[in-house]
Amino acid sequence: MIAHLSGALFLKTPQTVIVEAGGIGYEISVPLSTFYALPERNERISLHIYTHVREDALSLFGFFTKLEKDLFLMLITVSGIGPKLALNVLSGIGPQDLCEAIACGDSARLQAIPGVGRKTADRIALELKDRAAQFLGNREGFSPPQVPAGGMEEITEDALSALQNLGYPAKIARQAIEKARFSLDETNLEGLIKEALKILA
Repeated sequence: MIAHLSGALFLKTPQTVIVEAGGIGYEISVPLSTFYALPERNERISLHIYTHVREDALSLFGFFTKLEKDLFLMLITVSGIGPKLALNVLSGIGPQDLCEAIACGDSARLQAIPGVGRKTADRIALELKDRAAQFLGNREGFSPPQVPAGGMEEITEDALSALQNLGYPAKIARQAIEKARFSLDETNLEGLIKEALKILA
């Protein structure tokens, strides 16, 4: 069972990264909060890992901070929430905002995340309220570095891909991205995704 992985960042996208360690490239699914914190390609990184084993597959999920992994593990204890949906939740709302929404029983805020219906949001708020309050009392913060700006077309397409992978329809996602571009003084991938998510919420 892989619990932690360190190596060179071979490839990164808003959904997955490949970390090269010992001559092997490990493909790891990550939330947007982790993507924002990643360094440049070929730089060394360390990720907290959750290994999900099924009969037909072995999947790795990676997190920049222990808090993200702890929240992920907390989410998958809820009936109806698997690793992919838990990752989607962490991508749709920041760790601190997630803790606050759950601790306050803000089911509506949780329902704004694609893939989270009313019943699932209610279960999250009900079952995890006390644990989320504990996280708020002992949270691990981090300051992600800025993602370097590339060509505007490439940034826009990467942001669109990230939002579609979160479950937003292409047309709605593109409209949010266009609105976000006009409201930002300086456009980079991280800022564009964050601003688009605010508009969509």
